[in-house]
Amino acid sequence: MRVLVSLGLAVLLAACSSGTEEAPLQVQVFANTRDLIRQRISPTDTGLPPVTRAQLDALDGPALEVTLEARGTAAYLYVNAERNEGAAGRVTVWRTGDNSTLALRNGVLVATRGLGGDVLSSEIQASGSQPGPSGGGPHVMLIRGGDEEALRLVLVCDLEDLGAETVEIVERRYPTRHLRQTCSGSGGEVANDYWVEERAGVVRQSRQWAGPHLGYLRLRQLAP
Repeated sequence: MRVLVSLGLAVLLAACSSGTEEAPLQVQVFANTRDLIRQRISPTDTGLPPVTRAQLDALDGPALEVTLEARGTAAYLYVNAERNEGAAGRVTVWRTGDNSTLALRNGVLVATRGLGGDVLSSEIQASGSQPGPSGGGPHVMLIRGGDEEALRLVLVCDLEDLGAETVEIVERRYPTRHLRQTCSGSGGEVANDYWVEERAGVVRQSRQWAGPHLGYLRLRQLAP
């Protein structure tokens, strides 16, 4: 099993500190991470160093938690790059401490790197500043296979609004709308769920399919 090392939050905390003295929180997170490297992470316990809302509120930048369901591994990620593509939406690249990355367009997964069986690219329905998928339609994914081969998956998706739901993430409750994207094609059917906080303009949490090798990813935006 490849352990996705949870150094991302530690890097983010280090970037937010000032002076040369290492903050106690940074020491704690790094120590917990070293312990995790020595352990076998079970599918039911991802082993991430726990964080509190006070710690998250002290961060200067966003933080994302990602769990790979099939592997039982997880990581904290920080924003590595962002670009606004106007009507095509906003792309955010999130990075872990061991340089694995996820790219999201308006909160919808479009690429991964460093995870094995990566999503090389995705064509999705997204629009301007609207968080989450903007509607149904085609969803085309290019997946890395063996020997540098790439598998092209063509899905057709329907988008359903399941209504208002309140989600709780690390001691804070958020009013969201639950959107479900059901996609079929290339020999199967998958469902992606998004909990969109419209007031903040973000996908607060989601469960998204990342191809046949990675399976489902669970994402939670912890801060801001």
